[in-house]
Amino acid sequence: MPAHAEPQRYISDELSTWVRSGPGDQYRLVGTLNAGESVTLLQTNGDYGQVRDANNRTAWIPLKQLSEQPSLRTRVPELEKQVKDLTDKLANIDASWNKRTADMQQKVAGSDDAIGSLKAENQQLKNQLVVAQKKVSAANVQLDDKQRTIIMQWFMYGGGVAGVGLLLGLLLPHMIPRRKKNDRWMN
Repeated sequence: MPAHAEPQRYISDELSTWVRSGPGDQYRLVGTLNAGESVTLLQTNGDYGQVRDANNRTAWIPLKQLSEQPSLRTRVPELEKQVKDLTDKLANIDASWNKRTADMQQKVAGSDDAIGSLKAENQQLKNQLVVAQKKVSAANVQLDDKQRTIIMQWFMYGGGVAGVGLLLGLLLPHMIPRRKKNDRWMN
């Protein structure tokens, strides 16, 4: 029965396997294929499959000796390399994580110090604001007192000028002799 596609197969993990010239035990042995070797499955017939190897030779092999997965001999070194790479990455991640954690703890400690410093500075500024507000209130009271004093002085000066003017207005006519005019009309 011919296969529609030519799927890739691998010789199972046996050291080597015999291949035959036809699809059965009655056909003669024509060679061996090594474990892990990659072959292309051309067709199947019963329990046998026709394969083509890397040297473009075709032969028949029992299907139970074919695997869809690459041989452990070829996969294990690759998997070991992946494990080593992942282990190295994990070690680097762990070291990087520890460094990041230490950096974050240091930043948090620095932030706590900065917050404490800012709180102390804020309290000091509040105290200075209270003192400044008291000084402004005291200055406003003094300014109000000075304004009242100035207003009182102006009233006193104005009253004094008005009083002197009144006195002069009353006294001057009596102090300055009047001239009599001759051209007055008399009746």
